[in-house]
Amino acid sequence: MTPNEVVKIAAKALSDKKGKDIKVLKTDKLTSLCDYFIICTGTSSTHIKTLIDEIDKAMSEAGEPPIRREGYRSGSWVLLDFGCVVAHVFTEEARDFYKLEHLWSDAEEIDLSSLIGPC
Repeated sequence: MTPNEVVKIAAKALSDKKGKDIKVLKTDKLTSLCDYFIICTGTSSTHIKTLIDEIDKAMSEAGEPPIRREGYRSGSWVLLDFGCVVAHVFTEEARDFYKLEHLWSDAEEIDLSSLIGPC
């Protein structure tokens, strides 16, 4: 599966479960870690787990289960690593604290509607 296909499936899963402020950053020119970051906010730890579970389910059904999952128990910042795509789902407070968009401000931001259609 291509990185573009992975990011589309993951972003759609977040959108379908009402993830807030979804950002897709193209990082392939900045790091060898991954091609894309998806950053999203959940409204509660339960919502964050629902968002993560939905990405996991959608990607597993597509034959691409995550390589790694971190932070699921804490529920304030959960990460799913698919190799070419890393999804970060935060509480609003954790997202404000870690400021990944600021750290990766040189990355190209991809328009969400171009990936999954109008939200």
